[in-house]
Amino acid sequence: MSDPFDKNAGEKADGRIEPSLEPRAEAQTPQMPDSAPPAAEDPAAPSVSELDELRAQLEAATARASAAEDARLRSVAELDNVRKRAEREIGNSLKFATERLLGELLTVCDSLELGLKAAGSAGEAARSLIEGMELTHKQLVSVLEKHGVSAVDPQGQPFSPESQEAVSMVESSDVAPNHVLSVMQKGYKLHDRVLRPAMVVVARAPSQPQA
Repeated sequence: MSDPFDKNAGEKADGRIEPSLEPRAEAQTPQMPDSAPPAAEDPAAPSVSELDELRAQLEAATARASAAEDARLRSVAELDNVRKRAEREIGNSLKFATERLLGELLTVCDSLELGLKAAGSAGEAARSLIEGMELTHKQLVSVLEKHGVSAVDPQGQPFSPESQEAVSMVESSDVAPNHVLSVMQKGYKLHDRVLRPAMVVVARAPSQPQA
């Protein structure tokens, strides 16, 4: 029969648990290593050479995009210039479409003016005819002005070969040299374009008397 007070017994006779007097082994606390081991490299990560290649491809793509944008801007500017040039040419075509017709009408205007000058010395009998010619001349000038025609009468102005045609040069002490001394035939402009140059006599300095 076992001794109920045996120290090695795990249970007393009355059924209670007797704690063991044997020393328990202390729980072992896991020790952390001084330094963590290096992480393993990701096999999917690109290498240095691959990164350089990707960087080079990106730079090349950026350069191509920049060149394409420059080409696009140049094309847009060129198209805009073509559009403006076409609009200008169309505008000039419409603006000067009647240039030839109006130029031919100028001879009619010249004839009327010459007739008025000649009739100026006529007697009273020709007065009604003169008035009719004057009215016709005014109407013709009005039609020319409505279509952008303006007379050029450079009397006393500096000679300009762009809108005047010198018929001759005459010495004059009253008019400065290279100025229009007299107008033999008026010139005309269609808007800003010379329709017919004025025929003029240009003054020059008097010759110095010889000693």
